[in-house]
Amino acid sequence: MAEVVISDLRKSYGGLDVIHGVSIDIPDGEFVVLVGPSGCGKSTLLRMIAGLEGISAGQIAIGGRLVNNLPPAERNIAMVFQNYALYPHKTVAANMGFALKMQRMPKAEIEAKVARAAEILGLQPYLARYPRELSGGQRQRVAMGRAIVRDPQVFLFDEPLSNLDAKLRVQMRTEIRELHQRLKVTTVYVTHDQIEAMTMADRIVVMRDGHIAQTGAPLALYDRPANVFVAGFIGSPAMNLIPGVVRDRDGHRRIETAGGLMLAAPDLAGLNEGRRVIFGVRPEDLELDVAGIGATISVIEPTGAETHVVLRAAAAGQGQGQEITAVFRERHDFRPGDMVHLRPRPGMVHLFDAEDGERIG
Repeated sequence: MAEVVISDLRKSYGGLDVIHGVSIDIPDGEFVVLVGPSGCGKSTLLRMIAGLEGISAGQIAIGGRLVNNLPPAERNIAMVFQNYALYPHKTVAANMGFALKMQRMPKAEIEAKVARAAEILGLQPYLARYPRELSGGQRQRVAMGRAIVRDPQVFLFDEPLSNLDAKLRVQMRTEIRELHQRLKVTTVYVTHDQIEAMTMADRIVVMRDGHIAQTGAPLALYDRPANVFVAGFIGSPAMNLIPGVVRDRDGHRRIETAGGLMLAAPDLAGLNEGRRVIFGVRPEDLELDVAGIGATISVIEPTGAETHVVLRAAAAGQGQGQEITAVFRERHDFRPGDMVHLRPRPGMVHLFDAEDGERIG
C-alpha cells in the first residue's frame, strides 16, 4: 500500500490543454473516485498515474517515489479496465496468474496467489473455465483477481462496471467496496456515474474540463456543493437551480425569478439588492405547504419507494414558468394538471453567484 501524491499535473496534446494543473493527495489505503462528465479528463488522469499517458508537466509520486519517467510495469500498480482484457484461450486460473508467470515466479507461489484471490472473489468453481463460459460479472471478478495476485501498492479502476446490466452493477459496487475494506489497498476509481461515486468513495474528486471542481467526502459534496456545477452533477434527480435577482420587499429579502416568483432568501452576507444569484434546492427538500409557491404538475414518475414529480411554477400571468422537480416518499393521489404548493425545508436552500457559479456563504 502507498500514498499517491499528484502535484500540479498537466497534459497537453500539441496546443490543446486537457489537464490543467491538477493536485491531489491520496493517503495510504483511501478509496478515491474521479467523477465527471465525458471529456472532463478523469480517464486521462488515471492513465497518467498508470504510466499509459505521458506527463506534460507536474509530478506523480507513489509510495514516496517519483514515477514520472517509470514505465507502467515498474510503478507497482494494477489496473482493471472497462473491457476486462482477458485472454480468451486461457483458463480463469491462467488469466489470473499470467502476469506472475511472465515475472518467472515459481509455479507453486503463482498457484497459491491465484487460489487466495479466487477465494476472496468467489471464483474457486470457475478456475478451469474459459472467459466465454463466464457471465459479465464473473469476467469482471477475474479481471480484479488478476490485479489482486500482483499485490500492488495501488489499484486503478477505469469505469469497470460500464458493460454490466443495472442489477449486476449494484452487486459489483458492493463487491468492489468489500474488496477494498478487506485488502485496504489505495484505490483510484474512475466513473461518470455519480451514484457509483457516492456509494463507493471515501473521497470524491469532481472534475470539469480538466480542472478539479470540488474534492470531499460524498455527503459533504452533496450537502454543501462548492459551485453550481457540483450542485447540478451530484444528486439524482439533480438539484433544482433557479436563476433570480435579490430584492428587498417590506423588510424581507427575496429572490425574484424570471417567472415572477418571490422565493425567501436565506440570511447570508453580501445579498445586496439587485445581485444576480442562483437559488438551489434539492427535490427531496421540497415539501407541501399551503403557504408555499404554487406549481402545476406536469409529469408524475412513481419509482416504488419514491415518487418524482415534475412541476411548473410561475406567478399569475407569467407563462409556463420555472420547471421544478420534487421527490416524495409519501403516497399522494396526484394527477397531471393539479396545482400544489411547495416550500423548501428550513435551512435546506443553497445560493450561488450567477456570475462565477460559486457558493455564497
